[in-house]
Amino acid sequence: MRHSNRIKKFGREKNQRGALMRSLAQALIKEGKIKTTESKAKALRPFVERIITHARTATPASRRLIKSRLGNDMNLAKLYKEIGPKYASRAGGYTRITKMTSRLSDGAQMAIIELI
Repeated sequence: MRHSNRIKKFGREKNQRGALMRSLAQALIKEGKIKTTESKAKALRPFVERIITHARTATPASRRLIKSRLGNDMNLAKLYKEIGPKYASRAGGYTRITKMTSRLSDGAQMAIIELI
């Protein structure tokens, strides 16, 4: 049974998983839409939605929190000026996951995650 084992580990250590989520989130914020495996997209969704929720308020505390989650990146300005105000009146559900066909090389289920 999988009691208390909800975190997807992706065969990586904790710091590598954090770097993976950070880089996927930065790519999603920059491009608005990325193609990745279905399990990575499902793990990325709550990570990004929490960041966008904090970006809606744009207080100094939320800015510090987002900077610590994403690292130093040029996407912070886009997050506060475009994405945060766009979802100011929305109660959640900022992303959409669309399933695709399996990858030919290893058969992994692919998906597109995009900002709505």
